[in-house]
Amino acid sequence: MVMQSLRFKCIVTALFLTVGYSLPASAQETLIDELYQELAEADEATYPRVEQRIIAQWEKSGSAAMDLLLRRGKDALEDGAPDAAVEHFTALIDHAPDFAEGYYGRASSYYLLGLAGPALDDIRKALVINPRHFEAIRGLAIIMEELERPNDAMELYEMILEMHPNAEQALDAVERLKLQLEGEAL
Repeated sequence: MVMQSLRFKCIVTALFLTVGYSLPASAQETLIDELYQELAEADEATYPRVEQRIIAQWEKSGSAAMDLLLRRGKDALEDGAPDAAVEHFTALIDHAPDFAEGYYGRASSYYLLGLAGPALDDIRKALVINPRHFEAIRGLAIIMEELERPNDAMELYEMILEMHPNAEQALDAVERLKLQLEGEAL
């Protein structure tokens, strides 16, 4: 009887721990889903606030140390030091390999260093983790344009606009690419 009681307590404790740890992640997913819905319905006046709230959610690693590495990498990029940013983002990826922002930040750093191959690989990894990362999709579209693949770039920009209809850079790029593709068709 004592063994059954102990076993029952272990099962209940495991259940509470599992539910307790999954609730914050589930709540965060619900919030991000709601934010994407708001973004899809936002107008020109309200979309920047919603966009920033989504990015703030992306940047939450759940660890103060990882958040610090992310901040240091972003600061290095802002300071024009992509080589230092690569180091910070690599450390972040080493310690939090399931955190898309590490890959996205390192991809941005590699791109600024002229390393398109590693940038593409990190964008791929970021999008595997967060398929709705419209900034990573935009980065991929920019690289597709540079590789002279305008149809692929157009498709990517249109994907962004499905999630984020007011994304100014995507709207501008679609117009520019339409003109380019129409010119090629002539």
